[in-house]
Amino acid sequence: MKPILNISAYLFVPLTDTLALRESIRSQAAGLALKGTVLLAEEGINLFLAGEPAKLRAFVDWLHEDTRFAALGPKESWSDSVPFGKLLVKVKREIIRMNHPTVRPQAGRAPAVSAKTLARWLDAGHDDEGRPVVTLDTRNEFEIGHGRFHKAIDWHITKFSEFPAQVLAHKHELRGKRVVSYCTGGIRCEKAAIFMAEAGIEHVVQLDGGILKYFEEVGGQHYDGGCFVFDEREALDPSLRPQTQELRIASTSD
Repeated sequence: MKPILNISAYLFVPLTDTLALRESIRSQAAGLALKGTVLLAEEGINLFLAGEPAKLRAFVDWLHEDTRFAALGPKESWSDSVPFGKLLVKVKREIIRMNHPTVRPQAGRAPAVSAKTLARWLDAGHDDEGRPVVTLDTRNEFEIGHGRFHKAIDWHITKFSEFPAQVLAHKHELRGKRVVSYCTGGIRCEKAAIFMAEAGIEHVVQLDGGILKYFEEVGGQHYDGGCFVFDEREALDPSLRPQTQELRIASTSD
């Protein structure tokens, strides 16, 4: 086991005291010598942190004492050193920017599929109702270059705020299919699934916990390459270790 624990987590939950939360979270995390980024907005929390395992888990326990964060479920990975240079705690308009205020995950989650169920669907080539299954990558193009689900749909976006326009341009191609939106840890694919449903696309679900949870529960089955992460490790392979150059794929591969 490597000495440094890394966690990523998000939770869409209404927050009205983001400025006060910023100060209390910064104080708590700094006191435990944690590094990484915590984003706060009225729609919820998004965090990537690293540190000594006991201290990082103590921080998560402290967050869970706030009933609003009781459902926060971190995804864990390990590294030889802390892959962040400093601690940042920021208040933003959105914890992931989409520029569509009608998309409000804090008011209710999008339907989700577990990693193991998705793997079973991909094995079969269809969902439990017999619909063909397609995976839709909601990440930016440079991230997809490190890896993606085999034959996943890639609209080559450069920022997440471009995603809604691509949905409207391509939604006819998704008719009659089970569409599984996915991303790194779940935050983008959750907003994506809600927007697609509002745009009239039926049978849309998000991959619960994103690629990182899929790697944790399933491994690399039906997945090519690794998963880009926003820290100094750059990307993780399906065993949640830093990805080697040889495992990277071009975003245009099939």
